[in-house]
Amino acid sequence: MSDVPVAPESPQNLLAQMERMLAALNADLDQLDADLQPSAQQPAPSITPSITPEADRA
Repeated sequence: MSDVPVAPESPQNLLAQMERMLAALNADLDQLDADLQPSAQQPAPSITPSITPEADRA
């Protein structure tokens, strides 16, 4: 970024900038959701604790 001072933006320009940023964020979230969907459909591996008789005595 440059150090050149920027003139204050009008509310319409700020609104347009905010809309572009939200659209980009929404696209990123949609992509993240799509990336995570296949892993969410796979069942999680079942983790069963291994209990030994020695552990029960402790």
